Amino acid sequence: MQIPLFHTVVSWILKKRKYQIDMFIENPIDVQNEVLYDLLSAAKDTEIGKKYDFTTIKNYESFAKHIPIQKYESVQPLLERARKGEQNIFWPSKIHWFAKSSGTTNAKSKFSPVSDEAIEDCHMKAGKDMLCLYINNNEDTEMFKGKGLRLGGSSAVYENNDTYFGDLSAIIIENLPFWADISTAPSLKTALMGEWETKMEAIIQETINEDITSLAGVPSWMLVLLNKVLEVTDKENILEVWPNLEVFFHGGINFNPYRKQYEKLIPSKKFKYYEIYNASEGFFAIQDKNNSSELLLMLDYGIFYEFIPMDKYDCENSKAIPLQEVELNKNYALVITTNSGLWRYLIGDTIKFTSINPYRIKVTGRTKHFINAFGEELVIENTEDALKIACEKVNSVITDYTVAPIYMDGNKNGAHEWMIEFKVPPKKIEEFTNVLDNTLKLLNSDYEAKRYKDMTLAMPKVHQAQEGLFYNWLKQKGKLGGQHKVPRLSNNRDFMDELLALSVH
Repeated sequence: MQIPLFHTVVSWILKKRKYQIDMFIENPIDVQNEVLYDLLSAAKDTEIGKKYDFTTIKNYESFAKHIPIQKYESVQPLLERARKGEQNIFWPSKIHWFAKSSGTTNAKSKFSPVSDEAIEDCHMKAGKDMLCLYINNNEDTEMFKGKGLRLGGSSAVYENNDTYFGDLSAIIIENLPFWADISTAPSLKTALMGEWETKMEAIIQETINEDITSLAGVPSWMLVLLNKVLEVTDKENILEVWPNLEVFFHGGINFNPYRKQYEKLIPSKKFKYYEIYNASEGFFAIQDKNNSSELLLMLDYGIFYEFIPMDKYDCENSKAIPLQEVELNKNYALVITTNSGLWRYLIGDTIKFTSINPYRIKVTGRTKHFINAFGEELVIENTEDALKIACEKVNSVITDYTVAPIYMDGNKNGAHEWMIEFKVPPKKIEEFTNVLDNTLKLLNSDYEAKRYKDMTLAMPKVHQAQEGLFYNWLKQKGKLGGQHKVPRLSNNRDFMDELLALSVH
């Protein structure tokens, strides 16, 4: 199919979907209730459906009463059985895909089920909706006259007991429809390469002479790629390589720290940025307006949403509320029930509603301390365990600590910056840092991937704080005693910069 004709046909197909999106915008609660009843009906004869007696659930109140809120550790035994080939445990159709992501307290990695229904009715549908919303907002787009450059994660797929696991991006690429495959770059073979350094080189060689009109990927990884493109081509900016580039679809981490660098790499006021909100467990929201920081909550993807007010959050013991009860500008923990068989599952993200007509959201963080500036999903359990091991190996003792990201700057990689106050300092801070870094790699597969050959994350930078630094910092803020604590992990540099400034005096 010739590209101009392809552009016309695909644009027409995607625009038709806008009518269905308008329908759930106008009838959000009815659509969500229908999703819930369809999920319960589909799974009533599964092991979970029988355990919680799905056939007797007739409304939301009954649903919330019958089924407990659950986190990953609670459902992990069922997922492990499914990964060994058992079926009809929590979803009726065969589950043969599992999306691998960063781990929890009890596991280096976690595996989320991805059913055929989720691939088709959630992830693929969302990919088309992303394009649909963009096209409807930009009638003059010529995006499909060229190709979209997709940059997934470490995309190798592995087989285990007749089931398959890998990054969600690999699973999606493996299941792309033909029209999406012919309109994107790099090739399927290159996109699924597992070794990042070789993959980057192959992507550049395949795409520098293509007419790339859109980008899609995680901002930190895409930034690495674009800087390497400039190195290879010896150009000043990306528009000299791809003059028809018009939009970057991004998600996975906070984009704000990277915005100025992108504006320098792509110096055009017409260039657009579109944010998406997806995870291994599902696709949840899409930016539906130009130049907006709000995301439209997508209500007809086979996902039923609940929300726990963070001021009343108590993990699995919390009381959730349905969509119709949410309030504006209030932090909620997200709870999902999906067409992959996750039932009242605590995903770990927090969001707030910026609009309720339609329902638009912003992602505000995680339910626990974390750093995810580069997609590494470093949680406090990782840092606590790593510090314990490092201290034991080098015979040191820690009083207090905090960690913050060092953001990428041009070709300079990002890193984690640690401020540690020792009661018993290590003899060599370099040895301590090496042990800490290597232990974090063992505990967290996403951190390990980002540290691979220093491609995204460089070696951690560890400061040995002077005695009393954290005490003085808390005192300065009027936060001595009581429930006040040193924030261990932060996704921005506010605390670290204050400590660095204080440590100078």
